[in-house]
Amino acid sequence: MMDQPTDTRYNLVVIGSGPAGEKGAAQAAYFGKRVALVEREEVLGGAACNTGTLPSKTLRETAVTLSAFRSRDLYGLDLSLRRQVTVQDLLLRENAVRATERLEIANNIKRHQIELFRGSASFRSPSEISVTDGKGRQTVLESDKFLIATGSSPRRPDTFPLEDARVWDSDEILNLERIPRRMAVVGAGVIGCEYACIFAALGVQVYLIHDRENILPFLDRDICTVLQSRMGALGVTFLLGDRVLACTPMKRGVRLELPGKSLMTDAVLVAAGRKGNVEDLNLEAAGIQPNASGFIAVNESFQTENPDVYAAGDVIGFPALASTSMEQARMAMVHAFDLKYKKSVARVLPLAIYTIPEVATAGETETSIIEKGIEYVAGRAYYDRNARGKIIGDREGMLKLLFRRSDMKLLGVAVVGEIASEIVHVGLIALMVDAGTDLFIETCFNYPTLGQLYKYATYDAMQQRA
Repeated sequence: MMDQPTDTRYNLVVIGSGPAGEKGAAQAAYFGKRVALVEREEVLGGAACNTGTLPSKTLRETAVTLSAFRSRDLYGLDLSLRRQVTVQDLLLRENAVRATERLEIANNIKRHQIELFRGSASFRSPSEISVTDGKGRQTVLESDKFLIATGSSPRRPDTFPLEDARVWDSDEILNLERIPRRMAVVGAGVIGCEYACIFAALGVQVYLIHDRENILPFLDRDICTVLQSRMGALGVTFLLGDRVLACTPMKRGVRLELPGKSLMTDAVLVAAGRKGNVEDLNLEAAGIQPNASGFIAVNESFQTENPDVYAAGDVIGFPALASTSMEQARMAMVHAFDLKYKKSVARVLPLAIYTIPEVATAGETETSIIEKGIEYVAGRAYYDRNARGKIIGDREGMLKLLFRRSDMKLLGVAVVGEIASEIVHVGLIALMVDAGTDLFIETCFNYPTLGQLYKYATYDAMQQRA
């Protein structure tokens, strides 16, 4: 932390240094605003850097590499993991990536001359916050505008004895001491599905328990069907439409009671949703009332009930992605200071889920198109019919494109398979410029590449329309 400033009046005070907080602060500072950033944790970067996005994705990549998952089906070669994976194996690279990203965030704050305060922030009035550091010392900051970017934390249902070393939430999972043989993951949302895949790739017997009949209901159903099939082949056992009635630590494991049956595992990961980090902010003093889950309501410009207080990122709820959080915060600052920069958040936001295989989408889904009463055609292309797909051994990957039937404008794109999070960007750009079939037909894609899937999915859609 820099030396205590004598002038504590700012144009902007940002609470939280995660993706939304960092980028929002930098946006305002870039345009000459005096900015203070408050962070209560010992490290910068929020959940995205320290317990969520980067750590889990790095852990995934490490698991995939150590298990030789990508190479298992290459011409019959058996390159499966031949030694016991240790926790140190898993976390070595994750720790390095995390440390590097923290340094980059610190450098970005310094580069933009943002004043950093360490401590817990609490509103004193609509224009003041108090920052209490680890020694109980308080500093009062005044500001014209505020940006709340405090993120979210895992829900911790009373059913689960999370004080037991074998029962984790999604933040604690990175502190595991050993790799379990059997593991229950409770909750089949994004976090639950991602971690289920990571541990299954390492040879752990994973039971994925979800109280609904479908996983990831916001995904295109075709894509979700492929994903669920691949997760099953990876070794994930689905217990859908089930819920945990009791969780009891035993001497040799943890027993879960479900309706009509029980399950013994070595460990349990509870991925039962998130709640907004607002408990210490004293939002009432700023005229703001969060909902029961701690999420803050905002308008299209990310203003809260108090027009001088903005909020962005996980603390405002879905979609709670690092990429969207950054854009939300940048747009909030454009509005707050009338910056002649951006006019709106990108009208099409991508979504990627780092399961094994990856899933990514942008734009409409088939369900949303049907609900809107739009006549459409769907085109599909498959990795196992694509030269690059054959080379990498992905037998079930698929690209799906949705076009409006009347003019064949692209409405949505969904991908399941290797590097889906990258492949989706071709369709994302097409959606941003209102392109249609002509773009993909006239474009020459490198060969052999997965990019060619776009041309053949388009041909398939045109044939469906004929």
